[in-house]
Order: sequence, then C-alpha cells, then structure tokens
Amino acid sequence: MASSNSIPSRSTTIPSTHRALLLSSTRDPYDISVVSNATPQPTPGSAVIRILASGVLTYNNKVYSGKKPYPYPTPFVPGSGSIGRVASVHEDATRLTPGVLVFFDCFIRGRDDPDALILSGLSSGFTKGSTDLMVGAWRDGTYAEYARVPLENCFPLDETRLCTELGYTVDDLMYLFTVSVPFGGLRSVDLRAGEKVIVTPAAGMYGSAAVVAALAMGARVVAVGRNLDTLNVFKSWPAYSEEGGRLDIVQTTGDVDADVASLTKDGTDMADVFFDISPGKAIGSPHYKSCIRALRRGGRASYMGAHFELPLPAMTMTLNDITFKAKWMYEREDVRAMIKLAENGFLKLGEKNGIKTVGKFPLEKFAEAFDACSKMSGPGLQVIIAP
Repeated sequence: MASSNSIPSRSTTIPSTHRALLLSSTRDPYDISVVSNATPQPTPGSAVIRILASGVLTYNNKVYSGKKPYPYPTPFVPGSGSIGRVASVHEDATRLTPGVLVFFDCFIRGRDDPDALILSGLSSGFTKGSTDLMVGAWRDGTYAEYARVPLENCFPLDETRLCTELGYTVDDLMYLFTVSVPFGGLRSVDLRAGEKVIVTPAAGMYGSAAVVAALAMGARVVAVGRNLDTLNVFKSWPAYSEEGGRLDIVQTTGDVDADVASLTKDGTDMADVFFDISPGKAIGSPHYKSCIRALRRGGRASYMGAHFELPLPAMTMTLNDITFKAKWMYEREDVRAMIKLAENGFLKLGEKNGIKTVGKFPLEKFAEAFDACSKMSGPGLQVIIAP
C-alpha cells in the first residue's frame, strides 16, 4: 500500500484495450463472448480498477441465459463484486491512489436519488432512475480485466494486515462479496455480541455466509437446515470444535413443536434473533413458524428471502413483541464494518476457517464457472472468475 506521506501518481500504465465478457443478448445457450474493449478512463467520481477476482452467483447461469429474467441493458459486460487494484483515478479522488487493493461493492446507489439502486453487472433495478443509472453511467460490470466504478464503491483494504499478517489470498478476500449481503441483514436488527441467532437455511451460499458474519459479530449461532449430512460440515469449522464453541447445528423435521424444542433446548434457551434468507420455493416451509416461536419476548427477525407472499404466525409475533425487519442488500456503513472485522481478525476467511474456493476460472470459461457455482452444495463455498 502507498504510504500516507507519499504523493503517488494519479494513474499507472494501463493498456489501451483490455479483455472483457460481452453479453450481446439474453438467450440459451449464452450469447456471451470474450471481446477486446477500449480500456475505460476515470471520470469525475469514478476510479478504474484492475480486476483480480470477481464473484459468481449460484443463479448466474439462469440470469444471463434468460431462464431467470433480470432487467439489464444489452449489450453489456456482466459481473459482480470484486477484489481489484486501483489503476487510475480522476483528480477529484482524495483517498484512493493507484496500486491500492480494494473491495468493489457491486451495490450502486444513485447519488441524488436513494431509490435508484442497481447491482453492477446483474440488474438495473426497479425504477426508472435505476434503469437510467445502469444504462448510462454504470453499464458495465467486472467480468473484465479493467472496470470503471464509482469511487464510493471502492473500499480500501489493509493489504499488509490481511495478506501478510493474516495470510489471506485474493481468493480468500473474495468471500467478502458473499458475506456482505447477510451481514447487512444481521446489522439491520442490531445483532449484538453474546446473543443467540438462528440462521436458515444455513448450508446455502448466503446462509453459510450469515453464519460466518454472525460469528464475526460475536454471536452464538444455531445453523439450521433439513439435510443433516450438509449441516455436519459445520462440525469441521473451528467455531464448532473449539472450546466454548459458539456454533451449533439443528436439523428441522417439519414438526413445529419438536423443532421449537430442539431450537430452544426445550424452552430453556430462547433465541434473540432469527435470520432467514430462504429461496422462493420454501414458501410453504413450517420453519418460519418454528423459528419465530423460538424467539424470546422482544426478539428480532431479519428477513432477506425471496417470496412474494409469506405466511407468518402473526399472533405469536404480536403477543411476544417480535420485530420483523425485511432487508434488501446492505448499507455502505455495513461494508466498512465488515472490512474492519476482517482486518482485526474477527471475520474468519480462508480454507482453514471452512471457506473453500471450489472453482477459479478465466474469462473464456465463464460457462464452466456458472455451471460449477450452480452445483455448489454445502456451506462456505465460492466460485471465482479471475480475468
């Protein structure tokens, strides 16, 4: 990292062209190819970063083939959250300098409209302002060698601390992309150190990241799911096996009363928080009722799932003063807090802590990357595209 006392140049030598994935249209099979694009230049309020690694979502294969319709302009460069190095900045940048390692947060907000929200390289959002934001200023994502991104979405990382002292690799740091989403949900209900939180479904991509986030925040975690074999993977995590471990597992049975008893140790150990990020197909699952019933009076539920309609035990919630907080994504301060936890050694990353990169692919093998990610099964897994 550059010394705070130095005066670095405003750019490094970058090529006039670079390689990128270009999605020309939405179809199955993919209408995506590796192309040579002009390398972007920084404009006011932006930085150009050299992409070292970008995250892959379990549903990329469906979104970019049209099987799961998402709004985005075509043609465009797809992408997601990334780890990169600043290559060039505009003269209005006051902190970022070339060479700095950064986490690029793909959740871009309109500077003059709080309702203009897009996911870089994935979705143009739900309002006209959001669409304008993506079609105009921030059209292209990070499945490329270089990307122009908003200054405020580049979060500097303490490379000496993270990579030298803690021994993390770029691949390890890429898991910040996955953790950021449930971290925002947990922060939205003010999860505190020492509290007990129930996480469902705990073995999925975001559910297991919620387990990681909650442990980093000092909570005691109950990882909940239907598949015991998958849940048993958590037993290899240090947080489960260490003395005074703060991680436990509970397999749901579908019997609400029995599940409440398991979650609360027969009513002697009620939970403070219930976090859920279930997919839409779980709409009829009884786990919502059992997990809410497992909350103490005044407990909180953080909901980040994807349902159009969700039946809830309203009477139980009313009588027990339960707060139900829905949350999409996270706040900018959440990202800063997450990075602080990582830099200070509380947010555990890397394979020694149960986080595994099961595939790392170049741009040319994007289809293999999407396929590998869609087939991931188990907690703490990720797939990366590295240009």
